[in-house]
Amino acid sequence: MGKGLIVAAMAAALAGCATAKGGFCAVASPVRLSGKAVDMLSDQEARALLAHNRKGEKLCGWRP
Repeated sequence: MGKGLIVAAMAAALAGCATAKGGFCAVASPVRLSGKAVDMLSDQEARALLAHNRKGEKLCGWRP
């Protein structure tokens, strides 16, 4: 998956908790990357990914 596609997916997931198909927990899942992929992230992308995963931990009970 390309870095730009990951960022777009994270931005869409962070845009709101409700969608036509259900809430955040119904449509989102944790984003897990390989070490190599993490090394390629910009600081902004890393912050967005972390915010997405923290939101899932809080709302959905995701575990690291």
